[in-house]
Amino acid sequence: MSSKILVIGGVNGQFPAVFKKIYNLHTKNAFSFAIIVGDLFADPLNTTIEDKANVKALVDGKITIPLPMYFALGTHTFPEEVISKLETSAGEVCSNLYYLGKRTTIKTSEGIRIVALGGNIIPNPPAKTEKDKYLPHYTEEDARILRGANTADILVTNQWPAGIRTGSKVNYASEQGEPSPQQCLADLCSNLKPRYHFSVSPDAFYEREPFFHAPTEASPDTYPITRFISLASFGNPKKQKWIYAFSLDPNAAPPVAVPSGTTASPLSSVGNKRPAQPSQESSYRFSTDTGHHRRPHKRQRQPPPTPGECFFCLSNPNLATHLITSIGNDTYLTTAKGPLSTSKTFQALGFPSHILIIPLTHAPTLAAIDDEDSRQNSYKEMMKYRGALHNMLKKKSGADLGSVTWEVSRAGGVHAHWQFLPVPANLIRRGLVEAAFKVEAENQKYPAFEKKDIGDGFQEPNDFFRLLVWNLPASNDDEGNGAGRQSPEGKESSFILPLDSSFRFDLQFGRRVLAKLLGLDKRVDWRDCGQTQEQEIADAEAFKTAFKDFDFSLEE
Repeated sequence: MSSKILVIGGVNGQFPAVFKKIYNLHTKNAFSFAIIVGDLFADPLNTTIEDKANVKALVDGKITIPLPMYFALGTHTFPEEVISKLETSAGEVCSNLYYLGKRTTIKTSEGIRIVALGGNIIPNPPAKTEKDKYLPHYTEEDARILRGANTADILVTNQWPAGIRTGSKVNYASEQGEPSPQQCLADLCSNLKPRYHFSVSPDAFYEREPFFHAPTEASPDTYPITRFISLASFGNPKKQKWIYAFSLDPNAAPPVAVPSGTTASPLSSVGNKRPAQPSQESSYRFSTDTGHHRRPHKRQRQPPPTPGECFFCLSNPNLATHLITSIGNDTYLTTAKGPLSTSKTFQALGFPSHILIIPLTHAPTLAAIDDEDSRQNSYKEMMKYRGALHNMLKKKSGADLGSVTWEVSRAGGVHAHWQFLPVPANLIRRGLVEAAFKVEAENQKYPAFEKKDIGDGFQEPNDFFRLLVWNLPASNDDEGNGAGRQSPEGKESSFILPLDSSFRFDLQFGRRVLAKLLGLDKRVDWRDCGQTQEQEIADAEAFKTAFKDFDFSLEE
């Protein structure tokens, strides 16, 4: 069902007049909601006595707002009265007026998905504070995090995406010139493929020709269309358009043919990698033929929760972002909540170093990432992060610490991830780690472990538990065989325990085995290992300091 939506440009403190106009429009059209994409409040450097009185009246609920209205973060800081109200009222200034947030993914009651990134880009942000979410700036990391939302009906940004005017014949008449274009916003738009992308240009209105995004392997027969619209400010001297009304059905399918008047995406020409095109080989995975590694029906289960609800997706507004320690191009690192180890477990480290390595793409398993390039890039970067973690362990402990990485790959899971934990290297060299996992599997009457390297897991027909064991071997260690590899970087062994419906698998199997092996039996359940936020932040910062020299995401 379509919803009528109203979008407003910069208000700049003139909200009594704007809200009155919206009231009249809403009476005739019954809009579902409205979005203010520019500055709602006046520039604090030019605030008048009247502006301050209007803000007080708004916060006190004395100004009527006739429909749900969301306002974005623009260029100006908010008045202190507004920030204080937002802090105590869960983001609501007054009845029907809600703050979208600096970096946000929300879904309205109509099912419309809005992604917003407010402020102007800043290369070297100041130290974070509790009020950082109200400051009018963002980083490339913020834009990269929002790419994990995967889709959007409406994208709202204060600045323009780089290259947006490429290939356009629409004139842009502004005395202030084109708003500062940002590559990270072009990447964000290309990833989300929103139906509408709204921005602001204070003294001019610009509506680009609609552009289509290339089909993907997951949707080879559709052409997602984006309409980029930049609104002028209310009361601008040239009387440029500052308000825009349209209807949107979030359930409408993308067109299967490119509509007339639509151009190719201008964003693919400014640094984005073009999506992989479907090939005959890749299409076999969706055919009914029995050959060509067809995925069994077991993989075709109901999809996991949406990215906005997933506790591993960076677009989830409730994500514990203080645990995040590094963000790459396709994956990210976070310290574990309720870590198995403590800051005293590994004396050479001084912090738990129980780490999660997580793909940005929302998929239950690596194998379920449909785009081949994305899947392989995610796997490669996860392995690259493991290598960087191993280099950190070598620097901090010499050859005293190895590592165990484990993964539960289930088609019915929520979001693929690996768990990484250092272990004393002598336990690995003596074969005790491998033996502990095999014995526990036998005790639980699980299938036997197979020594096998399966890469991104795409060729595996069933679910599995993966175990990766690494250490720096003693000089007289042999090279191993099968899935074991030895090099100057260390010795790596890979084991797989196949999972199927014939038995019930304990999802805490990996943690349980390592807890027994390390004498941490009381810490098997992560809920028994709770920390204060201050303790979590301290552990994350200690890890980042130790990992800094090896974090390849900082090289850009």
